[in-house]
Amino acid sequence: MSGRPFKYLIAFSLFLLCFKACYAEVGCIEREREALLHFKQGFFYDFGMLSSWGNGEDKRDCCKWEGVECNNQTGHVVMLDLYAQYLGGKVSPSLAELQHLKHLNLSWNLFEGSLPTQLGNLSNLQSLDLSKNYFQGSIPDAFGNMTTLAYLDLSDNQLHGSMSDAFGNMNNLAYLDLSYNQLHGLMSDDFQAMTSLAYLDLSNNQLHGSMSDAFGNMTNLAYLYLSRNQLLGSMPDAFRTMSSLAYLDLSYNNLYGTISDAFGTMTNLAYLDLSSNQLEGEIPKVAFNNISCLVDLDLSGNQLHGSIPDAFANMVSLEFLDLSENQLEGEMPKSLRDLCNLRRLVLSYNNLTGLLEKDFLACSNNTLEALDLSHNLFKGTSFPNLPGFSQLRELYLGFNQLNGHLPESIGQLPQLEVLDIRSNSVQGTVSTTHLFGLSKLKYLDLSFNSLTFNIGLDQAPLFQAQFIKLASCKLGPRFPNWLHTQKQYLTGLDISASGISDVIPNWLWNFIPNLMWLNVSNNHISGTLPKLTTYPSYLGMDMSSNCLEGSIPQSIFNTLWLDLSNNMFSGSISLSCGISDHSSLGLSHLDLSSNRLSGELPQCWKQWKYLIVLNLANNYFSGKIKNSIGLLYKMQTLHLRNNSLNGALPSSLKKCRDLRLVDLGKNKLSGRIPAWIGGSLSNLVVLNLRSNEFNGSIPLNLCQLRKIQMLDLSSNDISGMIPKCLKNLTAMARKGSSIISYGEIVYNSSIQLSYVDNTLVQWKGKELEYKNTLWLIKSIDFSSNKLVGEIPIEVTDLLELVSLNLSRNNLIGPIPTTIGQLKLLDFLDLSQNRLQGGIPDSLSQIARLSVLDLSNNTLSGKIPSGTQLQSFSASTYEGNPRLCGSPLLKRCPEDKDESGEAPFPGLNGKKYGIRDNANDIWFYGNIVLGFIIGFWGVCGTLLLHRSWRYAYFKFLNKIKDRLCVTTTISMNRLRRSFQS
Repeated sequence: MSGRPFKYLIAFSLFLLCFKACYAEVGCIEREREALLHFKQGFFYDFGMLSSWGNGEDKRDCCKWEGVECNNQTGHVVMLDLYAQYLGGKVSPSLAELQHLKHLNLSWNLFEGSLPTQLGNLSNLQSLDLSKNYFQGSIPDAFGNMTTLAYLDLSDNQLHGSMSDAFGNMNNLAYLDLSYNQLHGLMSDDFQAMTSLAYLDLSNNQLHGSMSDAFGNMTNLAYLYLSRNQLLGSMPDAFRTMSSLAYLDLSYNNLYGTISDAFGTMTNLAYLDLSSNQLEGEIPKVAFNNISCLVDLDLSGNQLHGSIPDAFANMVSLEFLDLSENQLEGEMPKSLRDLCNLRRLVLSYNNLTGLLEKDFLACSNNTLEALDLSHNLFKGTSFPNLPGFSQLRELYLGFNQLNGHLPESIGQLPQLEVLDIRSNSVQGTVSTTHLFGLSKLKYLDLSFNSLTFNIGLDQAPLFQAQFIKLASCKLGPRFPNWLHTQKQYLTGLDISASGISDVIPNWLWNFIPNLMWLNVSNNHISGTLPKLTTYPSYLGMDMSSNCLEGSIPQSIFNTLWLDLSNNMFSGSISLSCGISDHSSLGLSHLDLSSNRLSGELPQCWKQWKYLIVLNLANNYFSGKIKNSIGLLYKMQTLHLRNNSLNGALPSSLKKCRDLRLVDLGKNKLSGRIPAWIGGSLSNLVVLNLRSNEFNGSIPLNLCQLRKIQMLDLSSNDISGMIPKCLKNLTAMARKGSSIISYGEIVYNSSIQLSYVDNTLVQWKGKELEYKNTLWLIKSIDFSSNKLVGEIPIEVTDLLELVSLNLSRNNLIGPIPTTIGQLKLLDFLDLSQNRLQGGIPDSLSQIARLSVLDLSNNTLSGKIPSGTQLQSFSASTYEGNPRLCGSPLLKRCPEDKDESGEAPFPGLNGKKYGIRDNANDIWFYGNIVLGFIIGFWGVCGTLLLHRSWRYAYFKFLNKIKDRLCVTTTISMNRLRRSFQS
């Protein structure tokens, strides 16, 4: 018995030896090991992630290397997974030696170059993931040899070329992702052979043409993403057979036509995105009548019209509905009341009307998280039943016609984070009752309403907002101290045009380190700006149109966007040259216009090299424009108008090739107009050099400004002839106009800064500011110079010209006979020249002409007849002695007199005087003749004939007696009636 345990021990040892012998791990195959090392040699860097790979004695077994997995029995490598190892370089063809490889994952690395065609020899490969790299070139046709492949992901690379024909051989492929590449060409019909495909993502490429009917054969397809391509046409009827489809994304293409009824057969569809196409017509009722599984529906950004169908009530699973940016109309449908699972409803940017009933979303009160009805035509005094939305986080009602008072129930939304009702007609007082319960509020926008705030410091709301926008609300006259409590997360504050007449409190400047946008413009804020140590480089500030004064602190120029215009700042800005924060991009927008700044312009433009808008107009700057201004190579707008700048334009300005508006009017700039303006500043839309001291001729190079819409060289000392090449100013000859604007998003925030440029235009004798309507003005003004020669007929080829002013020059010759081609001309001034000849008949064909001045020339002949030219006053044509015809009093020689004979030359005045005297004689003679016939014809007869006289007076007596009798009888009857 004592030896039995020993026997058991021996038996157990023998069992372990046998188990180890039978199931011992086999080391990797040497050939495959060498292939992996060769693969590693192609890396530019691996950051030590593959330190386990090598030739060391302890690294002989490649099956133990990082990312490598082998078959325990054969030792062949079956999996290579190097996901997100920060590997860079090229993929070596040596991987083709891994013939037993089943899974290859090189995603989320830095590989580049073309895809090795040798990978197509991996006949046992089942999954291949090369996504999130930098592979280039086309997809090799050899990939079609991987017939066992079930999973292929090549997304998020730089692959280009057309769709490979290789996919037609991959009958077992169930997952294919080629998104975020640069593939182009038509959709391949080879997809019809891929009947096993369940997931297909071709989004974010450049595929074009119509969608293939081959999709109809993919009966197992559940996920189809074709968004952000250039697909055209309508949706194919083949979709009717895709009953397994659960996710379909066709957004951001060029699909047109109506929405297909085929969606009604996709009973398993849960996600449908057709947004940002060109679909039109009404939303079909049949298409959405039976899709009870639909969870997410996005039809936004199309051209759909009509009302929202009642069939939406059948989509009981719907959680997300976006119909924004269409042309939908009508009232809110009652069908939305039945969507009890609705979490997000977006109907903005439509033409929906009517009142918002309090229970229009009654069933989704406990689920709705976001409601966006902004940019519609909703009106009335009622708001939705706000307290019922217990989960509501975002509420957008801006840009409607809501009026009445803001309900206090809005403060009973405990989850609300966003409240936006801007640009309505809501009125009344806002107190802490409205805001007290909104403890989670992050975004508050009540701008452009008629609201008055009545919140004291001891009644401050509980929320800590990130953005507060109260523009055009009544906050003043004192600065709203309750804002002092918003010091924790506040990054954007807009209290512009809010009636504040106060100084900025010190606590607001304590917010500066966290602020990204501050707008206190259009108030009556006074005082000076503090000399803070630094202003954040990401800060945008608009303090324009106030009463601020003093000098501008140096550190404020470190900001991103700065508008201090229309204040009373004084002193020089040259001190700002000492400010330079190398960690920031510097100013992109600087507007110091309409202040009292003086001195010379700064020379330190280098630190503002990313400046886009520079506006120093309406100040007292003097001296020359420095050459260093050419360092502002990103600049698009330059306003230096109405200063005392002198000297020539610096040649370095031609480096600013992005310039679109240059306004240097009302200075003392001199010299010739540089020829390089035409060649180097070809993007100019507005060029204003009026009221300076430029001389010389108009350079022919200006004709290269093909985008110019407003060219003003007036009130200078320019001589020479008007160039005939002005016909090359194609923007004035073709339809279409440019708005000079740009937008910018503050770094790492959702704050969008936008700017629309403006300029002063000499229009109909007045200087008017044009901003949003600047694109309507296409004008040429060369007035008040010393131009000579004739008006070139080529000017009349500028068919879109609205204003033409060539007055106060020395122009000669006739007005071009083709002037009538300028059908859009509204203003034409050719006065105070030496123009000759007649007024062209075609001028009367310009129906839009509202201002015309041809005075003080040597024009002759008859003013063309027509209601247009005769509607102007005589002053339009005065100073032209040889002009005649209406509206002038002077008649033309060719006018016929009453006898049909033409008067003798030189006797016009005498003839017309004699005719007028004769008319007077006939007039008074007829009066005398009428008196003689009327009076003496009756009275004279009675005097001469006694019998006639007797009969006449007898007749009068009879009439008198009859009237007396009749009156007496009537009075007696009336008296008796009163007595009775």
